[in-house]
Amino acid sequence: MAHTKSQKAAAGNRDSRSKRLGVKIYGGQKVEAGNIIIRQKGSKVRAGDGVHLSKDFTLIALRAGIVEFKQKRGQKYVFVV
Repeated sequence: MAHTKSQKAAAGNRDSRSKRLGVKIYGGQKVEAGNIIIRQKGSKVRAGDGVHLSKDFTLIALRAGIVEFKQKRGQKYVFVV
């Protein structure tokens, strides 16, 4: 017996929109206060000096400067210098 009632597309044949996550401003680039540096799910990269971690884990520059990525004790951090 057929699993679909009539000849039409399968019920689960849809996909969600991509969330456009990732690094938006890379190390060495200039940043203004309020610019988004990284969009992420969970705190894969943590906020250093001059960076704010928002409630959806987006990293936002608090002041103008240059973006720096560093590792401390196995954790990745973003700073605005």
